[in-house]
Amino acid sequence: MSIASHNQRIVDQFTRWAKPFSELPIHAESGAMTRTLEACALKSELDVLDVACGPGILACALAPHVRTVTGIDITAAMIEQARARQGKAGLQNLEWHIGDAVALPFETGSFDRVTTRYSFHHMPEPAAALAEMKRVCRPNGRIIVIDATPSPETQFAYDEMERLRDPSHASALTLDQLREIGREAGLGEVIIDAYRLEAQLETLAEASDMPALTTIFDADIASGEDRIGVAAWHSPTGIRFHFPISIIAWEPRSVGG
Repeated sequence: MSIASHNQRIVDQFTRWAKPFSELPIHAESGAMTRTLEACALKSELDVLDVACGPGILACALAPHVRTVTGIDITAAMIEQARARQGKAGLQNLEWHIGDAVALPFETGSFDRVTTRYSFHHMPEPAAALAEMKRVCRPNGRIIVIDATPSPETQFAYDEMERLRDPSHASALTLDQLREIGREAGLGEVIIDAYRLEAQLETLAEASDMPALTTIFDADIASGEDRIGVAAWHSPTGIRFHFPISIIAWEPRSVGG
């Protein structure tokens, strides 16, 4: 599949899911958000860019702590949700753009912090997106990526499950793979953190996909081997599991660079 076709798949998927996606409690979970904001090392004089900002959940959480926040996403329906979230929160220091993460429409060195959350696994070229994030980040700034990072042993099964649940999923990088594209981009690691994000399967998938997903999860739970790497279990409300999430914060210059 071409990159253009995959990007259209992203737009189609998140146009359908824009409103329910924006309302899912999992995306604003307080513990995860606290760790993310801490990794950003925010100050009141900073200008922040949130790449693939979706419905503006992270951007609106950043805004009270900094001078300005700019959000950009490839899906117009997500930007509509972001504007609505901003309005409900009464925030004034945000602006929104529709655009591609691998061709950011901003001048080099425009931002002090450049973030992206839960997006790299959708991108056919995450390294290209990271290079763009580096380009628009100021030399003394910080780049922060938060995403699912399955283990090497579970990566293949995890990706198979995710592509069935979400057709816009490309591939989730392992933590080592994510660190490697940072090194290749000439970035210096500042923080590595991790958390598990609890989810309920039925709230994250189309009803038409649930039979196949249920079969996959039931088999994984019955095996006791956790081949998908999400520690799934049956609860009274349905199938629950944990996304394995990593946070990496980099400086634009490698150590000694």
